Amino acid sequence: MTTSTLDAARDIRPQLEAALADHDEGPLPAEAVEIMQDADLFNLMIPKDAGGLEAPLEECIDVFAEVSHTDGSAGWCLMASCAATGFFGAYGGDDFVAELTSGPHAPIAAGQFAPLGAANPAADGYQISCRYQFGSGINHAQWVGAGLLTAVEEGQNPDYLLALFPKDHATITGNWDVLGLERTASYDYHIDDVFVPEGATFNFFTAPRRRGGPVYDLGVLVLTAAGHAGFAIGVIRRALDELRDKAAGAHKRMAARTTLADSERFVYDLGVLESRFRSAEYWVRDAYGRAEASLNETGELDHTAMIEARQATTFITQEGADIVHKAYLHAGTMGLREGVLNQCFRDIHAGSQHAVVSPSSTEDFGKHLIDTAPNKPAS
Repeated sequence: MTTSTLDAARDIRPQLEAALADHDEGPLPAEAVEIMQDADLFNLMIPKDAGGLEAPLEECIDVFAEVSHTDGSAGWCLMASCAATGFFGAYGGDDFVAELTSGPHAPIAAGQFAPLGAANPAADGYQISCRYQFGSGINHAQWVGAGLLTAVEEGQNPDYLLALFPKDHATITGNWDVLGLERTASYDYHIDDVFVPEGATFNFFTAPRRRGGPVYDLGVLVLTAAGHAGFAIGVIRRALDELRDKAAGAHKRMAARTTLADSERFVYDLGVLESRFRSAEYWVRDAYGRAEASLNETGELDHTAMIEARQATTFITQEGADIVHKAYLHAGTMGLREGVLNQCFRDIHAGSQHAVVSPSSTEDFGKHLIDTAPNKPAS
């Protein structure tokens, strides 16, 4: 798919690469964030009713893949922010969304939305306290999010809320010494007894769509997973491109009898790795395309497509970790030393540890296969 936003993501690649090359360590540099802001990429998933682009999911995946092909950390921070501002733009209260989108650029959000914090009901909102990890992009974000469970009487079930609030409400505590995705600066943070208005929260399970088209009915998990799919596509594609370019450049491993290009084993393996990647990518595009198309055409959720979309994201991420690992092994010390393939290896393995691509989605998919078996006996 080619769109003006995808063209913009492609056009900024030289600028983004230059900005990142000047900052080898630490969080994403401000220049890189500004380049993506000026290209309006952070507006990608915000509903049109809230001033955003409300791009189709395939376009979102393409843009995230393009930026992740340039740099995994930049793509990760972009997709994490876009998903968060997208679903808060769709489900948040009117006053809150007006504030969220009032700046000269699209808002940038970060945070962990697992239900780890406590929300105590207060007049027109909640007092919240929580401690979190993995605030990807929090260094440059203006808004920070949190997942919360409401305080209830014994015997009652709490509500699972997602909240978003200004970054100055959070205390950032660091702690990001990791294998890959270093420049996401996914720092720990905590919030201590901060008031959040009700309109800046929504119920994870029952949030009504207040803005935007049917795509937002897919919910938090599927919209978030689309971002992870784009990230994986971009990083895997970059690793395979790097390996192919080195082979075409007559790269020869130490003690090898031939160059990579003249090695029958390498040529065969490269064909297999590329085929595995393309197969996984096709499933991603097919599943998300069907999930969105069914909503647009019928207004009804296609639960099979939703389950498959989440599993397709998990599959391409975990499959991709193995593909890039095998590319790394073929590259020899070229992959060991600092460089593009080394970074792709570390980034895809770091991304493979996220909860969105954990075994739970595969278990859900397997259970769905059993539950929908055509010859399943009636219970």
